[in-house]
Amino acid sequence: MQKIDTVSRQLMLESLKHYAEQKLPFDFLRKSDAENYFSAEKVKEIYKTLGINLLLIPREYGGLASSTSDIYRICQALARIDLGIATAIFATFLGSDPINVGGTEEQKKYWFSKMARENLLVAYGATEADAGSDLIALKTRAEQIIKDGKITHYKINGSKMWISNGGIADLYTVLALAPGGPCWFLIPRDTKGFTQLKHEDKHGIRLANTAGLCFENVIVPAENLIGLKEGQGFLQAQAVFGYTRLMVAALALGAGQEAVENAIIYANNRVQAGSPLSHKQGYMHKLITPHYIKFEAARSFIDQIAKILDTNNYGQATEGAIAKYYASRAANAAADDAIEALGGFGYTKDFPVEKIKRDVKITCIYEGTSEIMEMTIYRGRWQEHLKTRGNFYLDKAKEISTDIYKDIGGKALSLGLNALNDILEECRLNRLTRHQHITLELGRLIASAEVAFAFIKQAQSGSVVEGCPFNLETIKTMARINAKNVALEIASSGAKLLNSALEKPTEKDLYISEIAKECCGIIKDMDSISSVLKDTFRK
Repeated sequence: MQKIDTVSRQLMLESLKHYAEQKLPFDFLRKSDAENYFSAEKVKEIYKTLGINLLLIPREYGGLASSTSDIYRICQALARIDLGIATAIFATFLGSDPINVGGTEEQKKYWFSKMARENLLVAYGATEADAGSDLIALKTRAEQIIKDGKITHYKINGSKMWISNGGIADLYTVLALAPGGPCWFLIPRDTKGFTQLKHEDKHGIRLANTAGLCFENVIVPAENLIGLKEGQGFLQAQAVFGYTRLMVAALALGAGQEAVENAIIYANNRVQAGSPLSHKQGYMHKLITPHYIKFEAARSFIDQIAKILDTNNYGQATEGAIAKYYASRAANAAADDAIEALGGFGYTKDFPVEKIKRDVKITCIYEGTSEIMEMTIYRGRWQEHLKTRGNFYLDKAKEISTDIYKDIGGKALSLGLNALNDILEECRLNRLTRHQHITLELGRLIASAEVAFAFIKQAQSGSVVEGCPFNLETIKTMARINAKNVALEIASSGAKLLNSALEKPTEKDLYISEIAKECCGIIKDMDSISSVLKDTFRK
């Protein structure tokens, strides 16, 4: 997919930042959050002013045809402003995906041109009370209406819930079960029998409209069946799981960064016992520095997968799950510690971190919960382990055991990947994956391992990811710390995991003592990163 050039992308990001400063100040966001309200008109104003809704629309239909790399950076920037607003905009991206993936040329021309011309808000109607991540339980039905032997319309009955933009969208892409299988249908807001329910009173992202949908004998023309062929709905949805989950990872990353940077600015100005909090090792090492290291690891992984999707628009389902799982968990932990970092101030609504913490929790839920991600990650990599006869992680371990990775934690992570391979083999030989507890934990360890691998590869490449505020030496230090920590976590958690399911202790040592020896110097490196952080984020 064609990318926006670097200059244009930077101008768009700067325009977005300037718009937010002028039109979306914190006092406005806080008031809207308290009122649980954000209007469709305000979202459309953002569309008209900045053209963000055009990013996924092909150029021939009035759009910008941006790449995955462009869009994740926009999502990251939006989340730094407000995750609710970001979700409302992301919902339009998500709602257009079925058209992008499965629409006919005529459907794309008509609907994309209309979306671009009229700045339509779009919603993605898949989730039901009994069909969240498990869409097989779909109950919304599409009944064929046949005239003269030809399907002319469909009659849709059922309901949806937790739909972003559900109460304010102009156009809905709705998943329903037709006689030939699941299908996506395009349903305009004013279609007879189609009702949008109340806006939910949510814990967070209160500036994003979330509502249920009700369909009572809703009649839609047959030409509103996306792709004009029944039974393609699941395939069309699954085709973009990697992409959509990568975008949620970017949303989590942006929100998490905003929380921690607020905490750093506070720490630079808050004097305790004669010096700023940012000068205190315990404060930084516990509440600040580990989180930003994980953010840069996540950024490296997200950027790597985005570049792959730039070449091939679909696929990368396991990688998308890893990105979403890792970034959302990192962002939630960081936002929680940001509140503690500000003490009593952090617990009030006068500072942004309290709201960010409530907002960012959604990234562990929508587009698949963390537990669904753990299962997805495990299944994807378990198949790779079996298919390669146990060489999948051994090959990665060998690649980073060379001297070019020596100074950025290569040996430690290589040992960790060898340990991960041993854990998987022990699970195979002892049939331990019959325990769901084991499979979910494997998903967690695999995610950390693969993000650390991507980070170390990025650090060795000689360049930093676009948008990263740090120089290459800082990134190398962060990658080294992360590699050592992840390797030790894999080995120690893996040993506990195996023994918890075995009748007698495993004979595998999982390289724990060797990895521990590689952990020399972590505190010194942490001090270095803490110093960089306090100097980088001042106000």
